[in-house]
Amino acid sequence: MSGFSLDLGPAKEPLGFIKFLQWIFSIFAFATCGGYSGKTSILLTCKSKENVTWSQDFFYPFRLNKISFGPLGSGVNCNNTWPKPSYLVGDFSSSAEFFVTFAVLVFLYCIAALILYLGYMHLYRGAGKLPMIDFIFTVIIAFLWLVSTSAWAKALVDIKASTGPSIVTGNEYCTSQPGLCHFNEIRRMGSLNVSVVVGFLNLILWAGSAWFVYKETHLHSPPSSASPNATSSQSPSGM
Repeated sequence: MSGFSLDLGPAKEPLGFIKFLQWIFSIFAFATCGGYSGKTSILLTCKSKENVTWSQDFFYPFRLNKISFGPLGSGVNCNNTWPKPSYLVGDFSSSAEFFVTFAVLVFLYCIAALILYLGYMHLYRGAGKLPMIDFIFTVIIAFLWLVSTSAWAKALVDIKASTGPSIVTGNEYCTSQPGLCHFNEIRRMGSLNVSVVVGFLNLILWAGSAWFVYKETHLHSPPSSASPNATSSQSPSGM
């Protein structure tokens, strides 16, 4: 009764099919964020010398306050400027790591749930506690998708601001010498935008699946009590 028994039937039901979608979308969530590497650059207009294009890479977990422009390398003399490093603004590692770590944990939970659905559904529906535990985890995960994705979306807005034209307008060496610095380019952040969209899609998936998990619990289908006809049919012995 307690052994593994593969049954693909639950995969065709909303309970199993949505769990498979949640597994796929969790992969997209941590891959699009955790695997990102970008670049931002400025152009220095040097007197009596060719212009200098200066690029810096930034990447997950986005500790931008450890990424600096400067000082200029040996052999590069652009108006005798930039003697000390100038760091970007912000450390967004907490929001990024929370989002990615949570997505990985959800990925692992989906694998465990799919194994339970496809191999032990007779235990899942035969024991009253498993559906309730699954329902509680589903509600918690849906809420955490909202929290983690909202935090990551706010961090992404700040990352774009920190690596955009503000690297020129907020730099002391650039502002002290007008015309020296020009914002050049920044690598596209399409995958990071996708990670936010996927995060909110995960929220919708988990919030929607809560209903189907709830239907498996005793709250939706309480155990049937003894029939009143059955008890009334038993007449007392003797008169």
